[in-house]
Amino acid sequence: MATKFGLSVLFISFCSLFSPTLSSITSNEIESWCNKTPYPEPCKYSMKQNQKTFIPNQEFESRRVAIELALQSALTAQSHHQRLWPTLRNDKEKNAWTRCFNFYNKTIDELNLALDSNIKSTNFDTQTWLGAASTYLESCKDTINDLGVSDSMLPLMMSNNVSKLITNSLALYSEPSSVFPPAYHDDFPTWVKEADRKLLQEPSPSPDLVVAQDGSGDYSIIRAALDQAAAKSSGNGRIVIYIKSGVYKEYLEIGQKLENIMLVGDGMTKTIITGNKRNGTGAVDTFHSATVGVDGRGFIARDITFQNTAGPQNHQAVALRSSSDHSVFYRCGFEGYQDTLYVHSKRQLYRECSIYGTIDFIFGDAAAVLQNCMIYVRRPMDSQKNVITAQGRSSPYSNTGIVIHNSQVLAAEDLGSSKTYLGRPWRKYSRTVFLSTYLDSLVDPAGWLEWDGKNFALNTLYYGEYNNTGPGALTSGRVKWPGYKVITSVEEASEFTVANFIGGRSWLPATGVQFSAGL
Repeated sequence: MATKFGLSVLFISFCSLFSPTLSSITSNEIESWCNKTPYPEPCKYSMKQNQKTFIPNQEFESRRVAIELALQSALTAQSHHQRLWPTLRNDKEKNAWTRCFNFYNKTIDELNLALDSNIKSTNFDTQTWLGAASTYLESCKDTINDLGVSDSMLPLMMSNNVSKLITNSLALYSEPSSVFPPAYHDDFPTWVKEADRKLLQEPSPSPDLVVAQDGSGDYSIIRAALDQAAAKSSGNGRIVIYIKSGVYKEYLEIGQKLENIMLVGDGMTKTIITGNKRNGTGAVDTFHSATVGVDGRGFIARDITFQNTAGPQNHQAVALRSSSDHSVFYRCGFEGYQDTLYVHSKRQLYRECSIYGTIDFIFGDAAAVLQNCMIYVRRPMDSQKNVITAQGRSSPYSNTGIVIHNSQVLAAEDLGSSKTYLGRPWRKYSRTVFLSTYLDSLVDPAGWLEWDGKNFALNTLYYGEYNNTGPGALTSGRVKWPGYKVITSVEEASEFTVANFIGGRSWLPATGVQFSAGL
């Protein structure tokens, strides 16, 4: 059964959000204000449900009102979700219910974060948290589908109004064509303390905990070290866990409360974390098939391989899933087949990593930049086509996308003659860009692939290529979709750099990881 939420913690009244200069409003004023949002009807309904309604008279107030409407709607939807428990008929439905309840929790957490006036945040931070709130709701839908729960359960467990109200909140920041953060000038954000900066810039950080299978460390399994980290973490300082050489057969979940964890291995060929969970077993959905799943903010991994050995015949099987804001993966390996690397949400950097897979093997709805990486395409099942990316942006106002920068796309030794494409649209506003990347001859001349042979999202996606090289980089035979473009403007290409796309200058120097801010 679900634990009930403390509404006293989560509820934020309209009266506390706005200054006394705001006046009570009429139905006509509600109509006028809501008509300016992408989804006016849910806005009007939510405004009218409040006994005391106020119309904001400044832009920042409009944004807070919209977020508050989304939060109240999410709380109501979760309350309805709780009441479904006695009606569930089997373990499959109960499993889907539990997963979705947790996703609702995370959505509500992100909306509360966006409303927290005690946090020094930028508009881009708020966009990131709102985008994550929306992505968690999409993950609930994915889970219901993955677990094969009947279609009749989807409307019962989900509220489309919540997603629409979050989109309204996203839209109040910017137009769809202007969703990028400003460039930053400070080397470090205010939340990174001086002691933490020095620690992270060391070539070999001194570990707080050591994991070794031969008994020479503090623990023989990684899970035990993470449990100890959770017990001693104050939420402020970073905890460094050194994992010595070995193959660790473990499934790890690094939760939201476990922040600023750093895992350091002996090298991507020496320290390996492996599993073989897959979607389709009845109890496991794609999200929870990950060998390692990370939610806690500020996660860093270095010199480790994350592996899922389920094989191409077992379809979706995730090696690593990151929902960690400001997460960094440096000199790491990601080995799997379909759905290897799940860049689920928030801001992420992958530097000098190796990613192996077949179908949609870099996918999700984070603002993710893969820089100086090696991308290896493996052999899929017979008659299957390989697709490198499947980006999942569901709102034109989200600041998310997958950027492959200064990397190489190559055939793994076993590829054979299977066709390979750069990406396909998982959701309506899918956005993926390849910048200054070497594309070998395995890339099909068309470059990009429809989703299951349909015309879905071809007008609304954004797929771009800029200054790529190699025999697979010729663009003369590329798809003619309205959403695809060969980028010729340096200014437009620069919007997708580490500095601009993920605000990298504000937080990456603190990690000690080398990166290129621009093109």
